[in-house]
This record gives sequence, structure tokens and C-alpha cells, in this order.
Amino acid sequence: MRVAVIGGGAAGLVSAGFAASYGADVDLYEKNDRLGVKLRITGKGRCNVTNNCTREEFFDNVVSNPKFLYSAYSGFDSQAVMSFFESLGVPLKTERGRRVFPVSDKASDVAEALIRFCKKNGVKTVTKNVKKIVKDGGFSVICSDRVEKYDKVIIATGGASYPKTGSTGDGYVFAGAFGHTVVPREPSLVPLVCEDGLCKECEGLSLRNVTLSCTEVQSGKTVYKEQGEMLFTKNGVSGPLVLSASAHLKNVQPGKYTLHIDLKPALDEKTLDNRILSDFSCSLNKNFSNSLAALLPNKLIQPFIQRTGIDPYKKVNAVTAAERKKIVSVLNDLSLDVSGYAPIAEAVITRGGVSVKEIDPKTMQSKLVPGLYFAGEVIDVDAYTGGYNLQIAFCTAYAAARGVINE
Repeated sequence: MRVAVIGGGAAGLVSAGFAASYGADVDLYEKNDRLGVKLRITGKGRCNVTNNCTREEFFDNVVSNPKFLYSAYSGFDSQAVMSFFESLGVPLKTERGRRVFPVSDKASDVAEALIRFCKKNGVKTVTKNVKKIVKDGGFSVICSDRVEKYDKVIIATGGASYPKTGSTGDGYVFAGAFGHTVVPREPSLVPLVCEDGLCKECEGLSLRNVTLSCTEVQSGKTVYKEQGEMLFTKNGVSGPLVLSASAHLKNVQPGKYTLHIDLKPALDEKTLDNRILSDFSCSLNKNFSNSLAALLPNKLIQPFIQRTGIDPYKKVNAVTAAERKKIVSVLNDLSLDVSGYAPIAEAVITRGGVSVKEIDPKTMQSKLVPGLYFAGEVIDVDAYTGGYNLQIAFCTAYAAARGVINE
């Protein structure tokens, strides 16, 4: 059986390697001059390969279409993925949040291990940009200077994030040409744009141990709340909390969502007021603007004062109880209006893709075109940050590899 795998990323390498190990004659098409380009930069170059979690915890962290993944995850779950990479000579470690990384902290070790896995099983790499796939009895995979015939095809081209790595949305075009519904794509796990001068003033400032919540303005519903780290950018906010929050926001438009930052989540209102009184007692004759160094990062002090509405030159001994209450209020809720997503090119993953209604969840085979399979981010499934999205790539790729052999 001749199988073409389109896309040499995480899902493509895994599906090609396993399909070949089961006896298929596999060609792996990759437009870049090397395999695993995006994989090499994931996790800030460390590659968060999966999450060392239970089945329930995994599905709690899948945002779009978790039920579709029940079968695929059962076939190649987090523990199986960890065992697989250990067997390839990549020792792993589990860090905070159950995130799993190679002991070497090198994403390139993960990519090279998958490449060795493919070579060992006889996968042939074709460094060509696929222009078109045609169903004609079997399948013809058409490049600018090459046409090859195959019995089956696995599309594993990724999404539309990080286009410089080759993820330019080709898979959506191929799927659409076969009549598949492609759910509109949006960035996910992406920085958020906030048109607020505070962000620009605080550009580069990281906040740790803060609580970020996000509310839908019209309903008042809190769609996300978590404690952790975030940072300010020139155009808005980013960092782990923000990337996770973005996965909960749909069809972002100005005025639809508001972010709320609790700068001191460990302190209740009374304790925080006492803390402020204590700090003030050491600065009674200073200007208000010079009394907050122990409470706030330096970059945040001036924009914070603007939010309180208190005269920065007011003497600390003249600050009223009502003004202290306002200080506490802003510390508990530094709000920012979300105006949009950062460009999809800056997103970790793409939300949307080939509709799961048209894919067999056990085999990843198209319900419309026999012999056509999908794996990874090209499918309309996505999850939070923490290794879950690579786990999705690996388990759907494994299911597709078994599918091409058994169907």
C-alpha cells in the first residue's frame, strides 16, 4: 500500500512513522528544507510534548470537540506518548502543571527522534510543496514538477499559526477541494490586543502570582479565571494566563470582553488595607506617588495612580479612607478592555479547521472521501496550553496511521 503523508510536523512525522512500521510504503511530503520546523520552536524551544494527566484531566483541557477525541486518546494517551518518546531515546521529565519536557530541554531532540523513527521504518521524505491532491481511483499528489499515485493520503499540514514554519493553511484548501466543511479559523493561545495606554507604559513588565479573569460584558459571565503569570506588550497583554484565556474567547470584538487583573489575590480587602496603612506609616510626609514602591513594580506605579484618580503629589498623610478604598479596588481589579486578538501568525495554535462531523473519530478517515485521512491541527480540535495540543496531534496521527492499514 502506498501512502502519502502531507506535512512533516508533529502529526505528519508520527503518522508516517507508524504507518510505515505497519508495512505501508510511505512518502512524507514537506515544503521546508527540513522536517519538524515548528516542533523545534514549541515550548520556547523546549517542546512540551504532552501532559502527565489522567484521561479526565485531559478532556477537561480540550476546548473544541473533546468527544471527537475519545477514541483517538484511548488508543495513544499521555502515558503511551511518554513511553513512546522514552523508547526513542528521549528521556522525559514532568514539571509544574504536569507539563512534560525532554530532560535535555531541547525541542530539537524530540524532532530528531521522530525523524529517526521515520527513517528506521523506511519513510521516504519528499522535499516538495504539494499543489493539489486529486482523487482518481487512488490519489494523485501533484507538485510543480512531480505527480505521484497513492492508495491513501493523510493530510497533516497543521493550522495557520506560525506561517514562517510552513503552516500556511494548505490543508484547509485540500480539504475544501474534496467537499469538506472548514470551520472558520481563529487564533487561539494568542496574545490579546488592548487599546489602553497602560499596556504601552508597562511594555515588557511581567506579573507573577496574579489572578486573571475575563468577563463577557453583555452577560457579565466570567469565562475564565486563573492564577499565574502574564506580561504587558506594546499592544496589549501576553504570557501563560493570557494565552490560556484566549482559548475561551470567541469572535472577539471591541467591547465584548474585559480582562480583570487581581494584583494581590492572596490578600483580602481588610488585609490589603492594613498592608497599605503599614506602608503609608513609613512614608507619611512623602508624595503619594513615592509611597507605592513596596506594593507595585516601578513601571506600573504611574499608570496605577492614574487609575485611582488620586493626586500623585498629595501627601500620604492626607490620603483619606475613601481613597485607600479606591487603591484597594484597583489592586483587586485592574481592568483592561479587549479589542481583538494579536495576528494569527503570533498564535500558538489555530482554532477551527476541518469539521469533525465529517471525520471518523476512530480512524481519522474522511466520511466523504474514502482513503483520505486527517491528523493534527488541521482538524477542528484545540486545547489549552500545557502539552495538550501536541498530545492531540500525536493521538490523531496514531489513529490515522492505524486507520490507513486497517480500513
